[in-house]
Amino acid sequence: MYPKKELAQIVISACNQFEIDTVVISPGSRNAPLTVGFSNHKEIETLSVVDERCAAFFALGIAQQTQKPVAVLCTSGSALLNYYPAIAEAFYSNIPLVVISADRPKHLIDIGDGQTIRQENVFENHILFSANLIENEKFKTRNSQLIGEALQTAVSKQGPVHINVPFDEPLYETVSELKEYHFPHISMSSLDNSHIDYDNLSNIWNDAEKKMILVGVSYPDEELHQLIDLYADDDSVLIFTETTSNLHHNKAVNSIDQLIFSLDENQFENLKPEVLITFGGMIVSKRIKQFLRKYQPKHHWNIDAKKATNTFFCLSEFIQTQPVDFFKNFNNLVVKKESTYQDKWLTIRDKRREKHANFLAQTAHSDFKVFEQVLANLPNNCQIQISNSSIIRYAQLFSIDKSNTVFCNRGTSGIDGSTSTAVGAAFANKNQTVFITGDLSFFYDSNALWNKNIPSNFRIILINNSGGGIFKIIPGPKTTNATKYFETPHCLTAEHLCKMHNFEYLKAFSTETVAQQLKGFFDESVEINSAQTQKPKILEIFTPCKENDLILKEYFKYIK
Repeated sequence: MYPKKELAQIVISACNQFEIDTVVISPGSRNAPLTVGFSNHKEIETLSVVDERCAAFFALGIAQQTQKPVAVLCTSGSALLNYYPAIAEAFYSNIPLVVISADRPKHLIDIGDGQTIRQENVFENHILFSANLIENEKFKTRNSQLIGEALQTAVSKQGPVHINVPFDEPLYETVSELKEYHFPHISMSSLDNSHIDYDNLSNIWNDAEKKMILVGVSYPDEELHQLIDLYADDDSVLIFTETTSNLHHNKAVNSIDQLIFSLDENQFENLKPEVLITFGGMIVSKRIKQFLRKYQPKHHWNIDAKKATNTFFCLSEFIQTQPVDFFKNFNNLVVKKESTYQDKWLTIRDKRREKHANFLAQTAHSDFKVFEQVLANLPNNCQIQISNSSIIRYAQLFSIDKSNTVFCNRGTSGIDGSTSTAVGAAFANKNQTVFITGDLSFFYDSNALWNKNIPSNFRIILINNSGGGIFKIIPGPKTTNATKYFETPHCLTAEHLCKMHNFEYLKAFSTETVAQQLKGFFDESVEINSAQTQKPKILEIFTPCKENDLILKEYFKYIK
């Protein structure tokens, strides 16, 4: 069975031609022609997720892992608006998300008809392309061109696009065949590296005695990893890698805040680089941003294929290319420079690491201690998804085994879809996915568990400190009389959610019980009888809300 409506057939045929093989569908009637068509297509996998906000982040998690466009489909009206948080995240994280919305015909908009809003260009501030279609034979060629351009944009530019498809009734008529349509490929401008003056850049680089490479959010890339290894052996280069960079080297500074938190003005001046190279996505560390904005390098080069990021307000060179392509060329021209820059700061890094270990050895049960225990027990070759707010900041203070990959929604840094994204990533990745989250983020996105596509080896570590712990850490909220509105204290637990959504539930309240519960937590569930299926698991760890921030502050004093 396929939709009788030709416009629906054109959309489905285009998705198939552009190799969009996964569509996440939320229920509705206006999108029935597309739902029937996609669900009956032999080469397209369809997944049902009821909550549109969760559905979009679920699709984003799949696309994050596959690096291929994933489509989401919804009915008309406010359903579409629930996609917006995930669209914004996809826009800033360069993730290909294809939003397909059913709509009412134009003559039914703003006349009092039900389930109608102004859907055309509704995401215009955070979308790479909007295709507003018209259900009319006269517009067949125009519709095909718009759909083709939208899908090719998602593929070539790696970001979100929107296809708005109006349908008049009847909606459920079907035919036995799906027609094939041909969509010509539109010429998209490709990156031209000829404009990059490698000779001039290498001269500046080779003359400098203090150089820094700062890597933000990056997808694991072995070739890039090997290219960066060259700079680790240069005494004049200091490499800063964030947890989400997925770059590892024993001569890199992987816990930035641990190193720079308590530096004085003279030390900051000494750390200030002459040349700064940045690439990758958003930077988590607020302290490195504050440092480089105040102590600006003479030369800041940002490497990115799409857009310049002037994070430190001193961008001198936007190098528009892929980082791998840049370093392939640049590495042939650089020479090592004698300097004490790297050695001095790595010596300080090593002393901080030693104090870090000493502090944790005597630390009581807390958010900080829990991170040590959890990260030490993670299996190798797993995918770690981390929620935002204080959770990703704690993760930045620890080393993570290089066999594991780390992801976090840092495009917009919101807590709203972290769990749904992790579920999507777990669905798409053959390796085990472990999601580490805080309580507010988890409960905010609890509908993420309302999803029949969650693999049984999916694991959630839920650190429950009974409120928004980040607002105890950052300066400001405690100086007001409105802390309950920042921290939002609560007494919620995940136990009944687990029963409702068929998760295995474990809990811990102390260092000892955390250690006990982590034993075997990442293993498959044990089948008691043949009727019982394997289940995903949640370990909820309760920590003392009044002590967590004090322990963290004490930590930074101790490692100074």
